[in-house]
Amino acid sequence: MRNWNVKKVISAPELMPEEHRLKRSLSWPHLTLLGVGAIVGTGILVLTGVGAAKAGPAVILSFAIAGIICAFAALAYAEMATMYPAAGSAYTYSYVVFGELIAWFVGWSLILEYSLVVSAVAVGWAEHANLFLDIRGLGLPEFLKHGPDFDGLRIVQSGINVLAIFIIAVIAGLLIYGTRESANLNAVLVVVKLLALAMFIMVALPAFNGDNFTPFMPHGFPRSGPSGSEVGVMAAAAIIFFAFYGFDAIATAAEETKNPDRDLAIGIIGSMVLCVLLYMAVAAVAIGALHYTQFADSGAPLALILERIGQSWAAQVLAASAVLTLPTVILAFFYGQSRIFFTMARDGLLPTNLARVSSRGTPVRITLFTAVVVAVIAGLFPLADIAALANAGTLTAFIAVAAAMLAMRRREPDAPRKFSTPVPWVIGIGAILGCAYLFWSLPEATRRYFLIWNVLGLVIYLVYAARSADRTRSAAGA
Repeated sequence: MRNWNVKKVISAPELMPEEHRLKRSLSWPHLTLLGVGAIVGTGILVLTGVGAAKAGPAVILSFAIAGIICAFAALAYAEMATMYPAAGSAYTYSYVVFGELIAWFVGWSLILEYSLVVSAVAVGWAEHANLFLDIRGLGLPEFLKHGPDFDGLRIVQSGINVLAIFIIAVIAGLLIYGTRESANLNAVLVVVKLLALAMFIMVALPAFNGDNFTPFMPHGFPRSGPSGSEVGVMAAAAIIFFAFYGFDAIATAAEETKNPDRDLAIGIIGSMVLCVLLYMAVAAVAIGALHYTQFADSGAPLALILERIGQSWAAQVLAASAVLTLPTVILAFFYGQSRIFFTMARDGLLPTNLARVSSRGTPVRITLFTAVVVAVIAGLFPLADIAALANAGTLTAFIAVAAAMLAMRRREPDAPRKFSTPVPWVIGIGAILGCAYLFWSLPEATRRYFLIWNVLGLVIYLVYAARSADRTRSAAGA
């Protein structure tokens, strides 16, 4: 990499050598549907029930609060993505504004987020697929349906989640084949997903009963529940937040976007607005159709609601659409993680030989590396107790992006901005404070595990990553 300069390369990725340069093949419809594909998925299909258990009918308010905080972060992302249209998302912006060490921690947090989301959704898809096969008498042996069960560090039941590994392999193959081809398939499946949710609204709406909204806020805002558990609107918002992020995957596509100055902002903001409105509509209809106590904590609340109101056919259609379309969430987050890995490898923080692209313009080595990482997690590890860690990593990245936007506003107020965030200091500070509050609303154990993850990251940075990056810079300047 001749005349290697981080800021110059990030601002103009076309200066990279051809073997480290991604192919520009995406337009704003691809980006918008990529965001919708990531955002609309496990969250709305599962977390409506989880949120209702914590907030009651006020879960609608929880959706709105989480959506507003994400919208603020999305505006900061849109400004930074158009200023620095390179792969890497929050990691890249942190590198430019705050330097390598902060960028490493942000990238390390993104690795946590994306790995857990991809793995968790793959496991969720495998559960639906296993049920589908069981009904038809084609079920797999029990030990191939789930990962091992642990009692502390002791394995009490062995197993491997074969179908979770299978779907990850399929998505990896699609991304290796071509980014545009993967985006086209994603677009088709996203349309199917939106039609299924529209069907839910139309079928459930006639059963709407306004009495189901009383009392509207049974647990207040923040409050401790039984056994020290957190309940209330903000506790629900901290969990429901999982349902909204995904638009950051769009920012990782900056380097593969045909017209990043225009398309990135449209994709990021368009997907967020569409999903906030859709989530609130679905939550309102769900609570109106059936009292929240009857579907709270259900793993499939929307399908359960349709069953309870006598619309079994619609419940079956919704369940089938989940099996068909959940891979769009895996695809969007898998894509984002592979691009973050790619950028960190290109900068030398990971092995640089991973940052090579194929003749089709796709990073084959890093995609395979990503597939191995998430397949091991999905196939072998139980995720229930650590899934909230994904939220911790994401909130950290969102805070970093908002802080980077504000730092650039102060450092370079007259720099050209293809998209300019309105009232930036209100939006930026609002995003930082909102994300920080949601982070504090996460379970205490989650915050503790996140600290352990970052201590591990610091050790890896000091032992390997910092030295590797120095060698990469030295070789580039030679």
